[in-house]
Amino acid sequence: MEPIELNRRIALSSAFNFRDVGGYRGHAGRTVRWGRLYRSDSLHRIGPDDHEAFTALGVRTVIDLRRPQEVARDGRVPDLDGLTYRHIHPEHADWAEKPYAPGADLARYLADRYADLAQTGTAGLAEAIGLIADSTAAPVVVHCVAGKDRTGIVCALTLSVLGVHDDDIVADYALSTEASQRFSAWLRQTLPEVQDVPAPFLASPAETMRLFLAELREGHGSVEDYLRHAGVSSAQLTALRTHLLE
Repeated sequence: MEPIELNRRIALSSAFNFRDVGGYRGHAGRTVRWGRLYRSDSLHRIGPDDHEAFTALGVRTVIDLRRPQEVARDGRVPDLDGLTYRHIHPEHADWAEKPYAPGADLARYLADRYADLAQTGTAGLAEAIGLIADSTAAPVVVHCVAGKDRTGIVCALTLSVLGVHDDDIVADYALSTEASQRFSAWLRQTLPEVQDVPAPFLASPAETMRLFLAELREGHGSVEDYLRHAGVSSAQLTALRTHLLE
């Protein structure tokens, strides 16, 4: 396992879960390249104060995984020179259809939601992974609303293809809990009418991602086989390893 570096998070005043996915050890001891794949919560809040820091990262492509109504409600990342915006929506049921019961196993609840998305959102997940595999699109930042669920799935699948150990994938996913707490504090300060955010929308318990990956492999044999089923080609999987591993 690789340690979680303290400098992994990139401080932006308007995004709370922006961080680099690089630095983990993958296939044959090769390291995931820094500065090629970032993950974040919604980027629609990025304002002039963060333009310089964001632009310095050299991001070429933004992959927005939010629902169409979320994009319509909040807007999208500002138009910046050289930035390509791609809205990719992995189809999935509204969590309100199966609400969380307070006191229930939160990790189990979230893992079930992720499994549902992996089943219904294959086309969107394949499109997102395929775009990350395209070296000409890099550096890429992938985001949703909180940057932990849809984004967490895409990043976990990517890191797994790169040969990163599940312990590191799980630890990377769990970093979003602290970021979500900062986001929740910002919400309370700027939108006092917003009540406490339900636990599933803030927490990223490590066991969630461990369950999701284990059960995905039980159903499909491997993460790679799941992605092939979803529509990712073997050539794209090879390209992913070629340009994201040192």
